[in-house]
Amino acid sequence: MTYPIRVRAGALIMTDKRILLVKFEDENGVHYNLPSGGVEKGESTIEAAVREAKEEAGVEVKVEKLAFIYEYAPHHNDELYGSTPNLSLFYECSIRNGSSPSMPGTPDVNQTGVEWINFTELDSITLYPKIHKQIKDYAAGLYEMDLIEECSLMK
Repeated sequence: MTYPIRVRAGALIMTDKRILLVKFEDENGVHYNLPSGGVEKGESTIEAAVREAKEEAGVEVKVEKLAFIYEYAPHHNDELYGSTPNLSLFYECSIRNGSSPSMPGTPDVNQTGVEWINFTELDSITLYPKIHKQIKDYAAGLYEMDLIEECSLMK
């Protein structure tokens, strides 16, 4: 069975007024992303966020809570990021003791680094998706979300 939308998950890792981002360089120049990617068969969105943090930023994380839900609808955006619709769940995560960010052994295509970016510098970089304001508002405590997992209702 095919689905009309791709589900993605990612890690929002912040500390000391900085955010951990994955750096890329391609034909469009330098840009940054939160560590994120598609949810694989047999995993939850939380498990995918943990896996993506490890795969893209070389860091072990603990998921704290849901921070953002982001929808990309190509037909509303002139296919800015391609033709596949997606729904991304970004989770606030903390770095586990003993783990530190590093370039993965097998980086994504065009990945050139993993960097801490100060919130004061966030508006001066190219970030995909363009959620600079939402990240700063979230970090300032201006809003929060929650996720109800079906498995938690069974306890």
